[in-house]
Amino acid sequence: MYLGALLVLVGEALFFESETLGFYAAIMALAYHLFVVLYEEPRLSNLFGEEYERYRRAVPRWIPRLHRAGPTKRRG
Repeated sequence: MYLGALLVLVGEALFFESETLGFYAAIMALAYHLFVVLYEEPRLSNLFGEEYERYRRAVPRWIPRLHRAGPTKRRG
């Protein structure tokens, strides 16, 4: 969701050739990053423990993988 919002802002900055919107997008990128790193990830780690840590190791934070990471083990 954060990445999508940033892409919209960057697209608007490019479309309108607006340095102000570009600066705003950069500020929002920093704000989203700090929120995720300082609040969201520690909270989820406290709530879900090792399961969330495995998820964090398997899934990149901001840039999605363009290829499959490999076979996954099914639980249950």
